[in-house]
Amino acid sequence: MPSLFARGSNARDIAESLEYAMRSGALQPGDPLPAVRRLASDLGVNPNTVAAAYARLRNAGRLTTAGRHGTRVADEPPRPAPVFAVPPGLRDLASGHVDAALLPTASQLPSAPHNDTMWNAELQSLGCGWLQAQGLPQDAMGVFSGTLDAVERALRQHARPGDRVAIEDPCWPPLLALLHSLRLVPVGLPVDAQGVCVPPPGLLAGCVALVITPRAHNPTGAALGTTRWRTLRRQLQASPHTLLILDDHWGLLSQAPLAVAGALPPLWLHVLSVSKALGPDCRVALVAGTPHLVQGMCAHQTLGPRWVSRWLQAWVARLWSQTRKGREPGSLRHMAARYGARRTVLVRALRDEGVEIACGERGEGLHLWLPVPHEAAVAQFMAARGWAVQVGAPLRLQAGPAIRVSIGTVGPRDMARLARDLAAALRHTARAVF
Repeated sequence: MPSLFARGSNARDIAESLEYAMRSGALQPGDPLPAVRRLASDLGVNPNTVAAAYARLRNAGRLTTAGRHGTRVADEPPRPAPVFAVPPGLRDLASGHVDAALLPTASQLPSAPHNDTMWNAELQSLGCGWLQAQGLPQDAMGVFSGTLDAVERALRQHARPGDRVAIEDPCWPPLLALLHSLRLVPVGLPVDAQGVCVPPPGLLAGCVALVITPRAHNPTGAALGTTRWRTLRRQLQASPHTLLILDDHWGLLSQAPLAVAGALPPLWLHVLSVSKALGPDCRVALVAGTPHLVQGMCAHQTLGPRWVSRWLQAWVARLWSQTRKGREPGSLRHMAARYGARRTVLVRALRDEGVEIACGERGEGLHLWLPVPHEAAVAQFMAARGWAVQVGAPLRLQAGPAIRVSIGTVGPRDMARLARDLAAALRHTARAVF
């Protein structure tokens, strides 16, 4: 492209002419832009003027620059992902839903005080107590509308379009969609039985953030080991501007220790979601972290939704309070034990069928990750047996093909049949039909 779409003699006019070309469709996502000196020569302006125009568009997420590959029009943010329903007649092993029968219920609806405080006092007290028990500081805390809301506000506070963010591979698909919408570049780190693997030296220095799941990793179920964390922490200490974000979505139900406790890097954020333990409509996440980061997130929140529903906070506080003690049905310990038992039964049944799971019985959470030769073939085989499983493609960057099996709604009595069908699916060899 010469100067066909660029006009103007100053940075603002040049940037506006290019942005108009993008909005009109004359410039498409991925289209290259001319080098700075070439466009400056075409327009008869100083190269610094064109460089400033490109910088304005790059900072707005409209352009990307990749070294020798030059400057290009940025990809469009993703549209909302379509919602796929499990076909009738199939058992749902794909969605990752919790078992509604295990969730607690409250006998009486709570009332929320009408005041200007952003926090429900009881919820804040419960959060402080839980963080203290986990070995995490409570100096700066906030409450947000779920994990993605908290992570998005942290990244908007700390990152700029074009920045690199290290994440687990495989990972939670909504995180990939969020990074793309923020025009951030995901850098995948493999996951094994000890959690996220330590990246090569220097990689974290080139990333503005590292987002990991410290326990019950989705989709493998792995928990970050203490030895692994110490090595990872040394790299974070050497990269003090890299933000560590801990997605602790299984925290209230976890039986694994929090390896990061007492040894946090300079810049960190812990996100505790309650929706897995208290119900999917409890869209509340408590955060703790480096004070200036959390304060900025809270300030940004006041410019939009302003606060999380005080009634919802009161509801969460009531459910959390009534479930945190005892082992009776509806308690956190009872739910954790039931999910743990289901996972153990399935892992052992798979082992009896000759199928080993990387995390084995040490893993926890709702998911198992099974490497497979052909995702679609295995998913079709399982559907023929009455099971709907999640193919791994939406969850991975460079990781090999696999399927995710979610066990939240499968009872122990069905695990033997499920294990037999999974083992048969893994042995099944797909053949091309012409």
